[in-house]
Amino acid sequence: MRRFRFFSIILQAEFEDKTISYMKKLICAAIFAVTAASLSAQVQNNNQYTTISPYSQFGMGLLRDQSQGFNKGMNGVGIGAREHNMVNTLNPASYSSMDSLTFVFDVGASGQLSHFQENGKKLNAKSAAFDYMVAGFRAFKHVGVSVGILPYSNMGYNYSAKENISSTDITYTNTYFGTGGLHQAFLGFGWEPIKGVSFGVNGAYLWGKQDKTVTNIYSDAAANMLSKFYKTSISNYTLDFGLQFSAKLSKKDQLTLGLTYGFGHNLKADMESLIVSTNAQTGVSDTATVKMNDAFKLPHTFGAGLMWNHNNSWRIGVDFTLQKWADVGYPELVTSGNQTAFVLNNAYYQDRKKLNLGMDYCVDENSTKYLKRVHYRMGVSYATPYLNINGKDGPKEISVTAGLGIPIINVWNNRSILNISAQWVHNAGEGLLTENVFRINLGLTFNERWFMKWKVN
Repeated sequence: MRRFRFFSIILQAEFEDKTISYMKKLICAAIFAVTAASLSAQVQNNNQYTTISPYSQFGMGLLRDQSQGFNKGMNGVGIGAREHNMVNTLNPASYSSMDSLTFVFDVGASGQLSHFQENGKKLNAKSAAFDYMVAGFRAFKHVGVSVGILPYSNMGYNYSAKENISSTDITYTNTYFGTGGLHQAFLGFGWEPIKGVSFGVNGAYLWGKQDKTVTNIYSDAAANMLSKFYKTSISNYTLDFGLQFSAKLSKKDQLTLGLTYGFGHNLKADMESLIVSTNAQTGVSDTATVKMNDAFKLPHTFGAGLMWNHNNSWRIGVDFTLQKWADVGYPELVTSGNQTAFVLNNAYYQDRKKLNLGMDYCVDENSTKYLKRVHYRMGVSYATPYLNINGKDGPKEISVTAGLGIPIINVWNNRSILNISAQWVHNAGEGLLTENVFRINLGLTFNERWFMKWKVN
């Protein structure tokens, strides 16, 4: 009877321990959701400061890298990555590998210096951006969960161009201004039903605004000033699927193949333009509004990656992604005679291909010696443009990254990491502006043993 009561006490203790563990996870997730919602509101209100690039005026803006601190140092490699102590949103199948004892918070931001050069003219600019905020934990055996906020694209520019009308002394100045961005609040699941085979899905709410203005002013006082205001508001969803196959090549070597697919669909968003013609002498304005329904779509996206892990010291990976932008049209404002309307331009975009190579080296992440626990990372990438600008290919992108993963160790913490990386990005195309960006990425991964279970022996 006493033995029965003793085992009853043990079972009750284990049940209460599991209940408390799940309660902690739910409380942490709720706190994270409130914090993320607050940050997302700030991002939406301040996204005009996240980028300063004339290239962001085209299409959906500058497409953002959606990696986290640990793989930003490897230049975004991660489709084949399976890390037990990191959240890897590049492939939701990786969530199934997360450590059952932890609840991971990961936040990141970046600052950049941009150098522009065109026709002998040079200009420098600086900007900063909130990059991501994600959390992850293991919900059940072989099932991981992640939630967070990721960027999709940014728009931010303000410049003007002055030209002469041929055979006259009259000049005109076009001023271009734009701000906006798209963001994703996501919830993802990863499941490993068979050892070495994992599936995953990220479902996200995509939202944001784009506001653009083009103003045309002539030096001739008799000419009208023409202003065009473009406005877009997007509120829809995205779905991304992931698959990973892991195999042990030896006692110390593991190879993981990752595959991803992003669902392309109609965003059900409208493009609206307000055209204002103002008489410079009388100040009288004529206005017209032009609108196009269902003007924006997301492309189908495919990705494949390999990651080789040697003894948890060397991680070397390669990723290839293909975004089928050529299948997507863009609303262009066209004037024919007295009629002005939006026309879907099917030659505006082209398929975007990107190749990433990256590596991570750590002597021993569990060593008692501090320097042996530091991660050393580097990576390179090349991406073709997704835009056609004035009938030509848009800017190609080349980038190089180097970074460190610095352990945070004190009396209560020995698993969290400060991720720092420096990135150089070169954007250029034939007859186009050349842009060189030097970017510093900062990421802080909080990783604590919050869910340890006590055993009675």
